[in-house]
Amino acid sequence: MGKVTYVGVDGSRTTVEVAEGENVMRGALYNAIDGIIGECGGGLACATCHCYVDDSWADRVGTPASREEDELLAAASAPRRATSRLSCQIVMDPAIDGLIVHLPETQY
Repeated sequence: MGKVTYVGVDGSRTTVEVAEGENVMRGALYNAIDGIIGECGGGLACATCHCYVDDSWADRVGTPASREEDELLAAASAPRRATSRLSCQIVMDPAIDGLIVHLPETQY
């Protein structure tokens, strides 16, 4: 298990444990974190799990966004930033224990 902190638009912080091998989107859904919808269930078919990786973690979340993820991020309803990722594509592993992600104002 590793910890992920989800930071809401209002600055509220919720830290939960996410199992190794599970993605950050499911960590939010399993713990009823407002701001992550995950409409496609993590199938890389929507952008309703858009998040902003905290600057201090941006270089540690793994590989850059795939072409498919990049295309979905381009259509996300919230503004895209350099640290935008789909949380379904960030898989928990010991290297990112303590990860901080910021939630966008809207997913639709």
